[in-house]
Amino acid sequence: MRSVETRDWLRDGLRAVAAGLLGIVLAVLNFPLFVLFVVSLVLTPVLGIGLFLLPAVTALIRLRADLARRVAGWHGVRIVRPYRPKPPGVAPIGWARYKWIVSDPATWRDFAWLLPGAVGGLVLGILTLGLPAYGVEGIVLLPLWIYLGGEWSGYGVNWPIESVSEGFLSLPQGAVFLLLGLVVAPHLRRFDALFARLFLAPTRAAELRLRVTQLTVTRSDAVDAQAAELRRIERDLHDGAQARLVSLGMAIGLAEELVERDPETARKLLAEARENSSTALVELRHLVRGIHPPVLAERGLDGAVRALALTMVIPTTVDSDVTGRLETPVESAAYFAVAEALTNVQRHSGANVAYVSMRRTGDLLRLEVGDDGHGGADPMRGTGLAGMERRLAAFDGTMSVSSPPAGPTIVTMELPCASSSPRTMLSSGTD
Repeated sequence: MRSVETRDWLRDGLRAVAAGLLGIVLAVLNFPLFVLFVVSLVLTPVLGIGLFLLPAVTALIRLRADLARRVAGWHGVRIVRPYRPKPPGVAPIGWARYKWIVSDPATWRDFAWLLPGAVGGLVLGILTLGLPAYGVEGIVLLPLWIYLGGEWSGYGVNWPIESVSEGFLSLPQGAVFLLLGLVVAPHLRRFDALFARLFLAPTRAAELRLRVTQLTVTRSDAVDAQAAELRRIERDLHDGAQARLVSLGMAIGLAEELVERDPETARKLLAEARENSSTALVELRHLVRGIHPPVLAERGLDGAVRALALTMVIPTTVDSDVTGRLETPVESAAYFAVAEALTNVQRHSGANVAYVSMRRTGDLLRLEVGDDGHGGADPMRGTGLAGMERRLAAFDGTMSVSSPPAGPTIVTMELPCASSSPRTMLSSGTD
């Protein structure tokens, strides 16, 4: 267990150092974007050049800001896109598009972030890289000192290094600086993400506007999903169980006519009817299981997720403090969200192990599904994550994904919940 924790600690530190290098590169991009934005504003009165230039520059700035939001998600800091939706009928170029962009407060918050974000990204990136690099310098300093036989300026507490014995002191000091740098690096990256959130997250007014938009979309999605589910159930009943029941009725009717004249044929028809009835029963059970799994009704969310983990090919652990029953729709949404996340792990992650964590704090249910796979999960690329987010949003839930390249992937879901009433608990059959 300790070796696993050590490996994770070193992995997180090394990835944070790599993210620090990426942060420096991205921070440098902020400077030309800042200059381009100022130039596009200045050129707006000049022959209307800004009407064409500003939308293009703003699109680049938003791409850069979106990248910062995504990188922040790698470090556990979720930043929601705050931009106003484009009004209908707005052309790619023109006054209407220009007005839409400059009237959006998020445009100016992005602009206000460019220089502080660049400075902060450079400083924190240099610190993230500098401390481990200084540790590596201390570790390799002694061999270089012995090989070159020269007088070094010094290292750590030794200024200057004038002998081999003093040079030996660079080794433990370098190891300390290296380990300290790996420990501090994830915290520095998270601090950079939190600093970016100050500018790039939506304001209260924007949050309210996004919330109204989200409720409109989720209501529409919920209605569409319910209609699609009803159509699926109708189709499955029509093509499956209903067809078999019709065939069953016809076989029994024909057997009734032949029972006197041809008992042998009647027995065959009855045997065929019995097989059709068994098949129809199995299909109905599968249909019901897709609507609301029996294991969820019998064991609740905790037991159902544990049963689900046992079916995984990848070793999956479940850590849960959810003991009571929740409202049936919430349990169902949480269960299917976890099931979809585990399906993604099994199909796409290339992971060796996975885990599910379920925590309930008051009326908030927090679900976390993680794996040690290759990472790179993106809700925009159709891996089922977008569907999970829509399912949770219908219950006022949220989902965030942390999946840097090379992993690990962590999907965090939060869902408002309330305990079921005693009547609901008794009717569920668990007591």
